[in-house]
Amino acid sequence: MQWTTACPDWWRRLSVGESIIPLPLFPSEAEESLEVFKGLKIVDAPGSPTIESACAPWVLAFAGAVFGSYNSETGERLIREFMLCIPKKNSKSTIAAAIMLTALVRNWRLSAEFIILAPTKEIADNAFVPAKDMVNNDDELKTLLHVQPHLRLITHRETGATLKVVAADSDVVGGKKAVGVLIDETWLFGKNPKAADMIREATGGLLSRPEGFIIWLTTQSNEPPAGVFRSKLNYARGVRDGRINDNRFLPIIYEFSPEMIKSGDARKPENFHLVNPNINYSVDRPTLERLFMQAEIDGEAEVRGFLAKHLNIEIGLALMSDNWVGAEFWEPQAKEGMRLDDLLEQCEVIVVGGDGGGLDDLLGLSAIGRVRESRIWLHWAHAWAHPSVLERRKSEAPRLLDLQATGDLTIVDKIGDDVDQFAAIVARINESGLLDKVGLDPAGIGAVLDALADVGIDEEQIVGISQGWKLTGAIKTTERRLADGSLFHCGQPLMAWACGNAKGVPSANAFLITKQASGTAKIDPLMATFNAVSLMALNPEARGGLDDYLNNGFFGLVG
Repeated sequence: MQWTTACPDWWRRLSVGESIIPLPLFPSEAEESLEVFKGLKIVDAPGSPTIESACAPWVLAFAGAVFGSYNSETGERLIREFMLCIPKKNSKSTIAAAIMLTALVRNWRLSAEFIILAPTKEIADNAFVPAKDMVNNDDELKTLLHVQPHLRLITHRETGATLKVVAADSDVVGGKKAVGVLIDETWLFGKNPKAADMIREATGGLLSRPEGFIIWLTTQSNEPPAGVFRSKLNYARGVRDGRINDNRFLPIIYEFSPEMIKSGDARKPENFHLVNPNINYSVDRPTLERLFMQAEIDGEAEVRGFLAKHLNIEIGLALMSDNWVGAEFWEPQAKEGMRLDDLLEQCEVIVVGGDGGGLDDLLGLSAIGRVRESRIWLHWAHAWAHPSVLERRKSEAPRLLDLQATGDLTIVDKIGDDVDQFAAIVARINESGLLDKVGLDPAGIGAVLDALADVGIDEEQIVGISQGWKLTGAIKTTERRLADGSLFHCGQPLMAWACGNAKGVPSANAFLITKQASGTAKIDPLMATFNAVSLMALNPEARGGLDDYLNNGFFGLVG
């Protein structure tokens, strides 16, 4: 049997109101399961209507695609993994409860286990309560199923199969042999450094269950996606767009096209319905538009939160009310695909800033070059971390591992490798004939100084950059150049993350950005950037250097 789960024309379909959900592979199997699914009651809705009478057609289509992927003749499910990424208030909790309850009723395997894995106890209750109410308000189901609210457990009296809702922050999920697993609010698992192991334990039994399935059910993250959520979302988009060939994985993602987001059309209320399939059902259009109006009044940070949660727009840079003001102008100044080599090719002079390097810190390097003739500034950065950071800053571990995967961050094997690699990059810039100076935080730079000396950087080329309020000039210069379009950067996730982490602290005559205000969140690459800006603001003499650089064969060593 041949089929595909790719949907490369997904945006055309959404924009004209067509379904992005494929028809079931086995229609008769889908219909038999939907007979159970459609009759379940949504108890907390006025009049306790059935799903069939209260939900939009896409809900039945998604459930049909899940149930209709099972071949009852062979006992094998042909599509084993599903992802539904959808904005808030589009009946997600109801769908989770109804699909898993239907799977429990339709299951034939004795003592089978079905699991809804939620990131917190509150979200676990949100999934369990609708399922409990569906059983308690149906006489036939009450006879068939036994509900134990204190355990968040529903047991099939005849097969002994169970549906358990598990809170990942309190319950143990190891040793499960589940037939079906629904992972609710996957975006929150992206923040948990233990999430990958936890999910692996919960889904391990599927290897020996040919009828088994996994459903990833989530809204978009209100921060840049991280960890298991980031990797799963990227994979789902790859399958949907046809870049990854995996017909065992069905991605259903209600989101705007990149063109709609870039043009600003995604922010127009008349387009909100395109990614809210339950509009005029569980999603009230006037309320949605009013929430957006309120977010606009409250500022860009609130707008981004609204865009993520109610329009499924991925956040590239998280903004809060006390964020560094320059962060608001950071994303538009990205030149995607630009690398350090481009600075070496286009610039007449380059300065380097460094910051951090402690055992629970990052060591950040930022290079800023001034382009010939136009005098525009170009920026590139890299960072290093010791494995101990992953233990000391567990809340940041998923993000750091993501940055390692993008190539923006290197996790070194031993202390010393970081400063050696830092110095090697500085040496390459110096050998190109473009390096003016290296600016470092005077506190704790001994190891960096030694490493730079070892690669031939003159002591005169190293400058201590005063921190605290004395960085105010560099901070303001960075802000102005971002705002007026005279500073471009490589669009690196490392810097977007660091900019989003930076918190401003007002003082008597300055607006400070400090590591203390940012807490456990890392801003070392941004502080390194300010150190570099301090040097470039001094208008260093052009070094030229390109011809010598090319003639000596150094081009292309750094990416």
